Amino acid sequence: MIMINQPWVLAGLLALLLAGGAWALGWARRQSAVAGLPQGRVVYADMATWKRPAKPLFSPRYRLAGRPDYIVEQGRYRIPVEVKPTREADQPYASDIMQLAAYCLLMEEGGKRPPYGLLRYRSETFRIPYTPRLRAALCKTLDTLREQRGARVVRPNHGEPGRCLGCGYRHACPHPLA
Repeated sequence: MIMINQPWVLAGLLALLLAGGAWALGWARRQSAVAGLPQGRVVYADMATWKRPAKPLFSPRYRLAGRPDYIVEQGRYRIPVEVKPTREADQPYASDIMQLAAYCLLMEEGGKRPPYGLLRYRSETFRIPYTPRLRAALCKTLDTLREQRGARVVRPNHGEPGRCLGCGYRHACPHPLA
């Protein structure tokens, strides 16, 4: 019979626990790297399918709400991360940059202005600085969206037939490219 109070058994159990913990930590770091997450503590996640969706960020001033996929805390900063797992591109799409800028604006309105955000595509992560110029472009885009909200016809702002093929409104669009 093996007695648990014997030193060699306790040492073996402790070694086993430490090895398992080190393996779990390494696995978690690898998964974060695969997801494109930077080093830091995940403080918000909207990607978990096993739990209730995260509460959206909201700004009454801009009448804007949104849920970044992740917010990662790095030192004194919190960084929004948007994941587009099927997207392949050498440069980030302008629409994705605006989406990420909206999350930065929402975080700024909440009192924590991030210096940048991250866009994760299938095999590339883009660091997008949250500059006054990007903020101004976002505010102009938001104003344009509000102006066009009541319009009967709004033309697409791109020339990419592939995007039209995947659009959920293609059946009702008066200006389809594909």
